[in-house]
Amino acid sequence: MGLWYDSFNNKKKMKVDFAKGDGLIPVVIQDNQTLEVLMLGYMNEEAWTKTQQEGRVTFYSRSKNRLWTKGEESGNFLEVVSSHIDCDQDTLLIKVKPAGPTCHTGARSCFKTEYNHNFLLQLERIVQQRYDMPTEESYVNKLRQRGLNKIAQKVGEEAVETVIAALAETEHDFINESSDLFFHLLVLLREKGLDLQTIAKNLESRHQ
Repeated sequence: MGLWYDSFNNKKKMKVDFAKGDGLIPVVIQDNQTLEVLMLGYMNEEAWTKTQQEGRVTFYSRSKNRLWTKGEESGNFLEVVSSHIDCDQDTLLIKVKPAGPTCHTGARSCFKTEYNHNFLLQLERIVQQRYDMPTEESYVNKLRQRGLNKIAQKVGEEAVETVIAALAETEHDFINESSDLFFHLLVLLREKGLDLQTIAKNLESRHQ
C-alpha cells in the first residue's frame, strides 16, 4: 500500500507508493536553478524518510544494500529544495542545490550530455556567488562597488550597443553585444534583489 509523507514544497501530504517496485522507487535529481538533470537513484521508505528529516538526499544503494547519503564521502551533498511525485505515485523528482559535482567522476551530471543548455541560469548562480564571496579581481564586485545607478547605466549602454550591432554590424557583433547586455542585466537584477525566476513568472502570467 502507499504511504503518506509531507513533501518539501507542499503543505498537503503526497502519496508515495513503494509497493510497485518491491519497496524501491526511482528518484530523478534535478538542479533547482539550472534545471539540469544530475542523476537517477533509488529510495526505499527509510531513505525517503531520512531525506525529508535531514533535507539532504539519501538513497538506498542496491549494490551496498544500505542507505547512502549522496556526498557522505566527497562532501558534495544534495540539499533538497523541493520534491514532486509523478502521476502514478511511484517516481520522485527532487530539485536540489548541489554542493559540488554530482557524478563520482567529478562531472556536474552523471549523464554525458552536452554542456549545460541552461547556462544562463548557471550564470545567474555565478553572479550570486560573486556577491556572496566578493574578490578584488571580480568584475561583478567592481560593478557592485559602483552602485545601483552605475549598474543601471551600464545596462543602458549595453542596450544601445546591442541595437547598433543589430542594425549596422555583423551577426557576431550582435551576439557579443547581446551577451554583454544579458550579463549586465543579471547583475542589475541581483542588485535589486530579483532573479530570473521572478521575470519568468511575470512573463508566464502575461501569457495567460
